[in-house]
Amino acid sequence: MKRILTLCITLCVLSTAFAQIDTTGKEKTDTIRVGGMIIIKRPGEKREIKREKDVSIPERKSSKNSNVSTNWWIVDLGFNNIKDNTEYGSAATNSYLVGTPPFTKDDMKLRAGKSVNVNVWIFMQKLNIIKHVVNLKYGLGVELFNFRYKKNNNISYKEANPPYIFRDTVQFSKNKLAADYVTIPLMLNFNTTPRAGNKGFSFSAGVSAGYLYSNRNKQESNERGKEKEKGDIGLNRFKLAYVGELGLGPIRLYGTYAITNLYDRGIDQQPYAVGIRFSNW
Repeated sequence: MKRILTLCITLCVLSTAFAQIDTTGKEKTDTIRVGGMIIIKRPGEKREIKREKDVSIPERKSSKNSNVSTNWWIVDLGFNNIKDNTEYGSAATNSYLVGTPPFTKDDMKLRAGKSVNVNVWIFMQKLNIIKHVVNLKYGLGVELFNFRYKKNNNISYKEANPPYIFRDTVQFSKNKLAADYVTIPLMLNFNTTPRAGNKGFSFSAGVSAGYLYSNRNKQESNERGKEKEKGDIGLNRFKLAYVGELGLGPIRLYGTYAITNLYDRGIDQQPYAVGIRFSNW
């Protein structure tokens, strides 16, 4: 241990000594600017006076961050689930959940490890508000929610007037509800180390507004094979949600929690999701 410590100290001293010695072999040149004239003094030579336009002086690169930065094609991978606030057994619920015996909360439970959320953001922009520490963050993309029901939950969605969910007569090996949204997030971003790029700590919080452009009930069974029910199956067309993001160095985590109901009638469920975000900032 002492040998390692001694070696480290020796290396530090030597590196400091070498850093103080100019080994480049280049002559030092003193340059003084006076108005539109530049005076150049080299060792052993007379001063040389030139006009500024005749001298090429390299420009220093600006270290300032851009007030508007854009990040393209961001991908989220995570898991989603639902908070079920439904009053099972009520007249409104039984008009949408049709079956005997009446539906219970267990009939709508999901397989947490199989319910996957994938989001693709075409772009996100960050607008500087206060010294790049406080920023406005917004974007445009699609959110893809997949709610996978448990194997014993043999429920099916039916497009009708009005739509409803019913107990089916077969057992499904796969049974899921897919809901896809075009979404615009709007967040306040706080970056504690604005000059560190994606190596510091940051977090964002805000809301998002989404529009349901596609939904379907996909099923697989031995009796029917693969089936898909699309169209109006009773989902709410609009979604408002709380959204958040946490940056720990290059790692980005995201979360979303819906304010509005997933359905537009019968039952009350709020979807939420958490996962990893693949993004530059």
